[in-house]
Amino acid sequence: MSNSQLSTPTPIQNSSNAIISLISGVMAWLGLFGLGGILAIIFGHIAKNEIKKSGGQISGDGMATAGLVLGYLNIAVSVMGFCLFLFILTGAIAAPALCIPFMNEANFGFTLIP
Repeated sequence: MSNSQLSTPTPIQNSSNAIISLISGVMAWLGLFGLGGILAIIFGHIAKNEIKKSGGQISGDGMATAGLVLGYLNIAVSVMGFCLFLFILTGAIAAPALCIPFMNEANFGFTLIP
């Protein structure tokens, strides 16, 4: 065999965007709530498109999918947490619960006859 017949296959590389997506998705649950999820979603979709267009030369589809799942779940939990915070802040949840013990006493405190 001659040298021209021996060719080394090109190594398949992981997508750096998929790695960033996975790291951002994990960091979203470790303290970068919201921001990490948004970054994981953005880089996950970029990585998926990059892997699809590479024709098998770039791998990392599983990492991109994991980053997307972590990112979307984190965004959903962050939005629900923010809504709960707003409800508590405005008193929509806390005020009725705090008034229940005093509801029976409200009618007995006022009399017209001294």
